[in-house]
Amino acid sequence: MSTLQSPGSERPVRAEAVVDLAAIRHNVTTLRARAEGAQLMTVVKADAYGHGMIPIAQAARAAGADWIGAAVLEEALALREAGDTGPIFCWLTTPGEPLEDAITAGIDLSAGAPWEIDELAAGVTDRPARVHLKIDTGMSRGGAVPEEWPALIRSALREVKTGRIEIKGIWSHLASSDEPKSEANEAQLARFTEALDVAASFGVDPEFKHLANSGATLALPETHFNLVRPGVATYGLSPFGHALPSAELGLIPAMTLKARLAMVKRVPAGIGVSYGLTWTAPRPSTLGLIPLGYGDGLPRHASNGGPVQAGGVRRTIVGRICMDQCVVNLEDDQAAAGDEVVLFGPGTAGEPTADDWADAAGTINYEIVTRLGVRIPRRYVDSER
Repeated sequence: MSTLQSPGSERPVRAEAVVDLAAIRHNVTTLRARAEGAQLMTVVKADAYGHGMIPIAQAARAAGADWIGAAVLEEALALREAGDTGPIFCWLTTPGEPLEDAITAGIDLSAGAPWEIDELAAGVTDRPARVHLKIDTGMSRGGAVPEEWPALIRSALREVKTGRIEIKGIWSHLASSDEPKSEANEAQLARFTEALDVAASFGVDPEFKHLANSGATLALPETHFNLVRPGVATYGLSPFGHALPSAELGLIPAMTLKARLAMVKRVPAGIGVSYGLTWTAPRPSTLGLIPLGYGDGLPRHASNGGPVQAGGVRRTIVGRICMDQCVVNLEDDQAAAGDEVVLFGPGTAGEPTADDWADAAGTINYEIVTRLGVRIPRRYVDSER
């Protein structure tokens, strides 16, 4: 079987996440086409959903991403430090953070409450803050509720007059775009349109209006306005899960998680496996030890069910997933320490997918890739080269 090797070295590694940058570029190109003329923001928060923020941002820019989206300041500033000179939007801040650094770096920032306007204005030195006002259209996270929306606009306009703020956008976020037929989408779109009308009554008509995330970019064109913000779809994962798989959306999953067996042993019938002995071998079986566990990001809830491809055959994690390791039942297959197993990938070679792991853990594909820890090296390939 093939041997996992660390980047630039002949030494094998215990595990790795292989990220195909060609798949990222393909997905960005596909999403740009689905955006139907709106600009596209590639969201790279949380280390690009576990894929590696800087390489993904660079690949997205190469494929024509107009914007890069980062949740928190340290992400946005790291993008600038890495040489990204294009538009960057950052939306999640708390009182007292160094907004002046982001303002100086020309990063667009969000404000959903008057105190955020005050802090943005206070952080201005030699250039005005580029601000996107956020309206809460029904998700009840950030943003001004409709009753407080006029007050937020007035606060922003006060600082526009001082020259410390430019209102560059109005935005919100959809709660149910993974269910395109949900009435919640229609209700949120109506509230967003009403918020735009209220802003217009104050003379505010910003350059950018954005509401659509991955699900809406793909399935709700009426929400596109002139900027869309796909996240998980960039990485080839469907926001709709098995209901509408990636392949049907024209997306290619970019990450494959591999490991090398640390040990293989034959055990008799009746032997228990892992903490709590929650699985017992029903007959003599070959077990493989995978050197990955919940300390690396594997969901413990996938114990006794997480899928693995070994020797080209689908197998299952048995027993509880431990902090650093887990056990796969190889049944009667021939295997040896050092053999490669695939935990998930695009699925094109019969291997499990992130959706399969999400099903086993009772979660979503977003979490499967995002939670992978720093102990797993990322190796970047380009299948087009």
